[in-house]
Amino acid sequence: MIDPFGRAITYLRVSVTDRCDLRCVYCMAEDMHFLPKKDVLSLEELDRICAAFIRMGTTKIRLTGGEPLVRRGVISLFRSLGTRIGTGGLNELTVTTNGTQLAKHAEALVAAGVRRVNVSLDTLDPARFTAITRWGKIEPTLDGIFAAKAAGLAVKINAVAMKGVNEGEFDTMLAWCGEHGFDLCLIETMPMGEISEDRTEQYLPLSIVRSRLRKHWTLEDTDYRTGGPARYFNVAETGRRIGFITPMTHNFCESCNRVRLTCTGTLFMCLGQDDDADLRAVMRAGASDAELDDAIREAISRKPKGHDFVIDRRHDQPAVARHMSVTGG
Repeated sequence: MIDPFGRAITYLRVSVTDRCDLRCVYCMAEDMHFLPKKDVLSLEELDRICAAFIRMGTTKIRLTGGEPLVRRGVISLFRSLGTRIGTGGLNELTVTTNGTQLAKHAEALVAAGVRRVNVSLDTLDPARFTAITRWGKIEPTLDGIFAAKAAGLAVKINAVAMKGVNEGEFDTMLAWCGEHGFDLCLIETMPMGEISEDRTEQYLPLSIVRSRLRKHWTLEDTDYRTGGPARYFNVAETGRRIGFITPMTHNFCESCNRVRLTCTGTLFMCLGQDDDADLRAVMRAGASDAELDDAIREAISRKPKGHDFVIDRRHDQPAVARHMSVTGG
């Protein structure tokens, strides 16, 4: 699949649920209204769409949410997709999670073919963790992280950088990740959905963070890539890596290779644009595999060049109305 700008679309991110057991301040409103079950694709429908993408050249699939591991029976989807790794055309199956359910599911994920997990953890301070997640406790997430490590999964810690919230913790987090053998990826907050917080107060440019880290750490250039938008550096003192995802300070759209499928079957060709394709309607109208493939190709033909994310005092409304938890991280 090639988009109008010559980019090969090889990476599909799939939100298997809009539900989550946390309410992180940059991701959700505190009083969220979740989708009725009839609007959500069955696991079999999700599997069918993923299979179509694999047929057309997708080599990496990441399951996300909400929190993907709170969806009942989701391991069956991992198992089905895992059978397509290798000769089935899929190179990698991964997951992004808040870690709260990992202690329960880590071994099953490995058995299904998952080898890497991204865990969202914005702080190592228990009180701050509860404040950021609105009601979560840090212990289940930490237990999940170490269960994943024990099961043989490579763990990357994702942290959203927020001014005045966790910006004083990144040295500590980098040292902790180095101690335990994890990579760290820092992410700029993005203007998606009404969240009852002021994003101009949250926004922290990662160019500033990187400059601060260089005072204590040796960050060496590397050509390491995972297929996503992060730019990585080797950390000489720990032997691990740190990545920076900078949709605000550096638009990385020129190399975008991904699209996102929501749990309702809506395909978003760009995280920061509202143009979409309704694959649920196509499937539930009785489409053949060939017709489903055609619908996907038509959507890819409309993939925009890039997003229009802006955070400043003149742009105090979200760039898109949907929350990150709906789109799939």
